[in-house]
Amino acid sequence: MPLPTPKLDDRHFQDIVDEAKKRIPHYIKEWTDHNVSDPGVTMIELFAWMTDMLLYRLNQVPDLHYIKFMEMLGVRLKEPVPAKVPVTFWLSAPQDVPLEVPAGTEVASTQTETQPSIVFTTNELFVIEPPQLTAVFSHIFGGNEEQEFVTHNIERLLKGQENIPIFSPVPHADDALYFGFDNDLSDYILGFELDCDPSGGGGINPNLPPYIWEASTGSRDMPWVECEQDPGEDMTKGLNVPGRIRMFLPPMGRNRVNHDNLYWVRLRVRRQPTEYLDKMQPYETTPRLRQVLPQGWGGATPATHAQEVMMEPLGTSDGSTGQIYQLHVTPLLSRRPEETLVVMDGDHEEAWIEVPNFAQSGQDDPHYTLDSVTGELRLAPAIRQRDGSIKRYGRIPRRGARLYFRRYRTGGGLEGNVQAGKLNTLKTAIPFIAQVKNRETAVGGLDAETLEDAMMRAPGLLRSQDRAVTEADFEFLARRILRDTGWAQYRVKCLQPRPARESRVIPGQVYVLIIPHIQNPRDRERPKPEHLVVEQNGIYEELLTYLDKRRLLTTRLDVRAPEYYWVAARVTIQAATGANHAQVESDVLHRLYRFLNPLMGGVDGEGWPFGRDLVVSDVYQCLLGVPGVQYVRNVELFRTTPGAGPRGDTQETIEVVGHGVIASGIHQVEFA
Repeated sequence: MPLPTPKLDDRHFQDIVDEAKKRIPHYIKEWTDHNVSDPGVTMIELFAWMTDMLLYRLNQVPDLHYIKFMEMLGVRLKEPVPAKVPVTFWLSAPQDVPLEVPAGTEVASTQTETQPSIVFTTNELFVIEPPQLTAVFSHIFGGNEEQEFVTHNIERLLKGQENIPIFSPVPHADDALYFGFDNDLSDYILGFELDCDPSGGGGINPNLPPYIWEASTGSRDMPWVECEQDPGEDMTKGLNVPGRIRMFLPPMGRNRVNHDNLYWVRLRVRRQPTEYLDKMQPYETTPRLRQVLPQGWGGATPATHAQEVMMEPLGTSDGSTGQIYQLHVTPLLSRRPEETLVVMDGDHEEAWIEVPNFAQSGQDDPHYTLDSVTGELRLAPAIRQRDGSIKRYGRIPRRGARLYFRRYRTGGGLEGNVQAGKLNTLKTAIPFIAQVKNRETAVGGLDAETLEDAMMRAPGLLRSQDRAVTEADFEFLARRILRDTGWAQYRVKCLQPRPARESRVIPGQVYVLIIPHIQNPRDRERPKPEHLVVEQNGIYEELLTYLDKRRLLTTRLDVRAPEYYWVAARVTIQAATGANHAQVESDVLHRLYRFLNPLMGGVDGEGWPFGRDLVVSDVYQCLLGVPGVQYVRNVELFRTTPGAGPRGDTQETIEVVGHGVIASGIHQVEFA
């Protein structure tokens, strides 16, 4: 389909006449008769008609040629990108047998009188299995840094025949109770029915128990991740009464703990005071457990803003070249391997292959092109050659053959970026599913590309020619594939180390660094380490495969995350007279977390520049103009660890390597 041609000058004949009449008093004050009967007005209309014709023809030329040149380069408007989000399926009750949620299950928002529902479909088969508990033990930290593993009898715990202490007699920080499972419980809703002895677990605030649930990840860098809990899902009052605990498990992996390589969930005592919350009190005595029953209450599976159209008939072939068919529902999303045109000739059925163009198609190749925005499907053309012969670029279905599209998806766009909790209606009935909900905000949805965006993309395409040579080429191509896969807002940086004397730089080494976008504004301002890890849908592998096909043969390509320099600042300020200290502290911290940030930090707010050192004067400049601050008395900088505050020696300068960026630890504000 040709790209739409813009209307460059929307003035018409009457607009030009009116403009000329308005100028008459400025040039000829004596001319007061502006009626149509006046001969001068007739001359104005004549020249206006000639100017109108001239503008119509001449002003079409530049952009028209530009658009036609884009077509020659193969530029097409990109289809919309669908939003993605995990959708949680809640069971009406725990089941003893696996329960399947089929791929393509539809989940939608509530339809109103003014707005239609927004439909998401699950990407893959999701099986909710009963948890298979195979190991339970306590990890106890005694005095003098001694550690002990105490294994518990699972059968007696399941039958309620035990009364075991969970932690040390007086619980220490990092005491933990481990539950090992043989099956992968990634993204499950895991529940425990616990029979706790009321005589244990004294000294705490029952509404703020000093423990945390964590799940194993299988990673060496970050072996444990905190499990999310909804308010009110802990009914044990801090393991003091019988009750149920439910939690949402993250993606899990096997860890080897106490010689067992299993999927682990642990209950760990928080560290004082770094992990304690306001009004949280420590245990004076250990809680005791008489019975535990693990339960599966559902789970979350990825879903995409899309609806599927199945077996759509397109028509019957007339045997001619260049046939055009129209799909009914547009725009289309990018096609998967099974989403293709099918030609049925008698009893023979054949799946055809979609190609971007027919330039490389032979006369017997079953090829077709499909415009994602308009839904226009074209079969092979035939072109007359210089010697007068006719060359066909692709196969033509026989006359009378029936054509239908096996499956395609439609949807996408910004409307799919729905807030958490909006997807609440199950459109496909599944037994034992009580409710559905998206606990996170859907991200990644983009509208179809506009002509203006395509025109801005053309210079980069012409410069790179789909090959990666310079740093700008790698960044352009990386952003393009990230946009096509729904991660357009990722931050991308390419580095090519420069050879130096006595340097160990590998010749031809190229690093492509990516920082994931964070949708939640609060998490974006204070990103946690797990937020900055790119794990979604194997984007590392997909990006590496795409760029590897377009690099030079002598280039060594490495796609990775940057080196994060976690920094904590201790700032001493003098507040203005009468200023609210709590509000001033909040404003100062807000400014620090936004400035020392890999996504939105730096002077320009585009993220801390790669390889730029941090000096104390940067923090002074950052805090200029904060309401309620009379002056900044002192600034101290510390290299720290993720999620930690100032520690160690102060540093005047935080030196950052070329592939590194600054990220915030926990900052502190003190008043002089």
